[in-house]
Amino acid sequence: MDGVGIGKGDEGDAVARAHAPTLAYLRTLPSFTRLRAHGTAVGMPSDTDMGNSEVGHNVLGSGRVVDQGSKLVAHAIASGAMFRGRVWRELIDNVLSTHEPLHFIGLLSDGNVHSHIEYLLAMLHRAAEQGVKRIRIHVLLDGRDVPARSALAYIDRLEGVLHELRGKGCDAVIASGGGRMVVTMDRYGADWDMVARGWAIHVHGEGRRFPNARAAVETLYEETGRDDQNLPGFVVADGSGPTAEPVGPIRDGASVICFNFRGDRAIELTRAFETPASAFLEFERGRVPNVLYAGLMQYDGDLELPTRFLVDPPAISHTMGELLVASGRHQLAISETQKYGHVTYFWNGNRSGKFSEALERYIDIPSDRRPFHERPWMKAAEITDRLLDELATSNVDFVRVNYANGDMVGHTGDLRATIVAVEVVDLCIARIIEAVTRQRGALVVTADHGNADHMLDVGPGGTKVPRTSHSLNPVPFSVFDPRLPMRSPTLAGVDNPGLGNVAATCLELLGLMPPAQYLPSLLAPAP
Repeated sequence: MDGVGIGKGDEGDAVARAHAPTLAYLRTLPSFTRLRAHGTAVGMPSDTDMGNSEVGHNVLGSGRVVDQGSKLVAHAIASGAMFRGRVWRELIDNVLSTHEPLHFIGLLSDGNVHSHIEYLLAMLHRAAEQGVKRIRIHVLLDGRDVPARSALAYIDRLEGVLHELRGKGCDAVIASGGGRMVVTMDRYGADWDMVARGWAIHVHGEGRRFPNARAAVETLYEETGRDDQNLPGFVVADGSGPTAEPVGPIRDGASVICFNFRGDRAIELTRAFETPASAFLEFERGRVPNVLYAGLMQYDGDLELPTRFLVDPPAISHTMGELLVASGRHQLAISETQKYGHVTYFWNGNRSGKFSEALERYIDIPSDRRPFHERPWMKAAEITDRLLDELATSNVDFVRVNYANGDMVGHTGDLRATIVAVEVVDLCIARIIEAVTRQRGALVVTADHGNADHMLDVGPGGTKVPRTSHSLNPVPFSVFDPRLPMRSPTLAGVDNPGLGNVAATCLELLGLMPPAQYLPSLLAPAP
């Protein structure tokens, strides 16, 4: 249940406010407990860091905690290893030779889910110290992993550093931007038009022009009423009027760094930069600049995207999916497009493709393109229909299914719609319980992180402000097993259980011995 955590039960807790009799029933089972799904329990730097779907599924699928992107990048920057690396040196040497700008594209916030502004600032300072004379930044506005209208605070902080660099002789400015759910940061091929819009403003400088990023955001706030993540794209121009020229189109000879460390919403932009014309069919790119492009990390190791990257991603081997294939078990992974990569790529330890064509089936139910708060049911019913058909007709030993509703609708900040989203998921789980009972299987229910459970924050003067980011709350865990008298196993006394304990639990339910490197199962030993 993506994004369905355990909140305080207050007015902003869409999970508690939803009519969810199935979730209430699961909480009565002897197997019910709360799992840690954020911070150090999922490999993030500290317990003030939210969990997210990427790291959550990494941990669920691998059965242990692995240092994640943010932690790896922080160490590489603090130790200086990133700046001593071959790729950084190539990027810097290239622009020192061509005199084209060093461009940065990425999510401007400290949400620490896809990116962190501190990493960008560290790279800006180091580039200027190494003699780079021209820097352009293309900012994607967050409002999703951070407060909904916080973009100006991050822009002002960035502008302060850019002002400092200009004082030292480096021509460093913001060149373009836009909301992350409108430009550039699509994922899983759900809406390539987002990437096309980002390509037009970042690469070609084509878009509505403003004298600076603050003016763009303030104007778009007033005109559209939208929050950061949904603001239209904009281009910063040198001067005003129709003849003003964009300050930072990307041209031949430039170096380009995508400063997101998380892969899912960076892969499509990377493909647009790196795919040859004959193989790129997603949109008409027009002029494709001949640049050196690099990611902060490699976003897909199997596809080798991008070919250049600054920090090695976490290497996760011996995932549950791999072990089940080795034991000859048939697996099914199913979700809608918005979370398809999470039950496949991330679950398998950041690995594309299957371990076995014969033993695995992956099903992607295409997501709607309408705003999620207008369709809070999303594709939950279609997922459930297909899942139950597969259970009735296919030979399958283990299924992993993701309902995206609690997360994707929760990110809109629409409390009413999120309550509906939780109720939809509750109904779908009830249908699965019926199928599991008929077929004498077992059902494990949990979440990858919280979101729908914390939909309101307290603003100035005690006002209630919609929250669009993940929560720090624990997530529920229950095992429904009709093969047992109580329809639920009892739990072992595992201290501070987290998502990392789920894989060993599933392996035990399948009659398999978890590997030594896995965190322990939550099941109590059989009497």
